[in-house]
Amino acid sequence: MNNGPSLTGLTTIAIHLVKQAKKEQLLGSTAEEKAMVQQWLEYRVTQDLNSYLEDKVYFTGNNFTLADILLYYGLHHIIADLTVQEKEKYLNVSRWFNHIQHVPGIRQHLSSIVFIKNRLYNTH
Repeated sequence: MNNGPSLTGLTTIAIHLVKQAKKEQLLGSTAEEKAMVQQWLEYRVTQDLNSYLEDKVYFTGNNFTLADILLYYGLHHIIADLTVQEKEKYLNVSRWFNHIQHVPGIRQHLSSIVFIKNRLYNTH
């Protein structure tokens, strides 16, 4: 029986299992490789969320919930590092994130992230 802390999130669990199996080389052997592995893991998360949010206003559908708040805080550092082109590529995540950061009282101490609005709300 494992009495350690519980882990959640695909990336967190995958990294933990790699370390448990003593296969740290899978996480990269140089600083550059490690950064690239982390970048691709973040890319996968962002890509999945973008698909998920395609037909939703919030993570639970049409209502703002704690899930949106926690995901906003968890994704802020990732979204902050995206280029304008990447933000456009992840249009659904960008639309959702921009909406959440403007909910009164949510952003707190975090920086406001700039999005090109005419791309976020463009209808085909």
